[in-house]
Amino acid sequence: MRKYVLKRLALALLTLFVILSLTFILMKLLPFQKPAGFPASQWAFYQDQIDLGYVIQVSEENAALGTLLWHVPVSVCGSDNVYLYQASIMDQYFNWIGNIFTKWDWGTSTSVLPNYSAMYIIAQKLPVSISINIISVIIAVPFGILLGIWAALKKNKLTDHIISTLVMVFISVPSFVIISLLMLWLCYENQWLPSQWPLASMSSGQKALGYIIPVVSLSFGSICGYCRFTRAELCEVMSSDYLLLARTKGLTRRQSIVRHALRNAMVPIVPSIIAEFIGILGGSMILESLYGIPGIGGLFIECINKKDYNVLMVDMAVFTMISLAAGVLLDISYGFIDPRIRMGAKK
Repeated sequence: MRKYVLKRLALALLTLFVILSLTFILMKLLPFQKPAGFPASQWAFYQDQIDLGYVIQVSEENAALGTLLWHVPVSVCGSDNVYLYQASIMDQYFNWIGNIFTKWDWGTSTSVLPNYSAMYIIAQKLPVSISINIISVIIAVPFGILLGIWAALKKNKLTDHIISTLVMVFISVPSFVIISLLMLWLCYENQWLPSQWPLASMSSGQKALGYIIPVVSLSFGSICGYCRFTRAELCEVMSSDYLLLARTKGLTRRQSIVRHALRNAMVPIVPSIIAEFIGILGGSMILESLYGIPGIGGLFIECINKKDYNVLMVDMAVFTMISLAAGVLLDISYGFIDPRIRMGAKK
């Protein structure tokens, strides 16, 4: 088991390296995004880029270095003839790797928060996204599993048909449609909840109310997914031979379901919770933009619109690391939940 875990971790790190490397190179093929602000602020940004090895400073114009980024005015730089050019993509790539491993420096923002560290911006917005997604999973898991169990126990009856129909309807509706309808109904028509994410200066009660719409919107799809999966697994287990044997040995229907059916049906369901967290995290991008949530999902869309490549790169790295870490935990969890998998691995 230890060897398998180390192998999966190494593979995840290799995958992370390949994804981020390709993303960095493809981003650097895009036109250079010049920073916003006054000349002094722009010069401060370029000085940071020079230190990182992404921009070259020369004393005379040189067409061989590519397109001129900026001829710095004397009043700004304090010296004559300062010309700035973008370094070659491979030079930037190797400098980028070196800066990460030696300085843990991912660059600075060009337009989202000019001259602020990209890591600082992500650190400010990550807790909001994680808290919303964790609350959504905590709510979705029990409701989805209980509805799935109820539908399985009432298989082919009216209750099962109603639950299955509602699940198919809600699982087909995207989360951004649900949040739009909730905002229209709860915010604009009835004014029961805030129409935008509460500001940091607002009261704790207002902040708590701000969680309701995004959490409910993210939970709908997850509840439907858990319900459908639980019903399918439990129905399959309840029709198995060993459950029939348990009934013939004298166990009641309730005892056979609780002691045998539910325990075996949970084996594939529990790891799916980790996989569902990845799906919720990805789906929160549009929701955060619609509701004005200051999280990394909305930041991702903002970076694309404003062409802030440095922050976008860190945001992509966070999403990739969370997805890969969840995948590793998903694989490992099978061995802890089902002892037969560990026994098979030892053989």
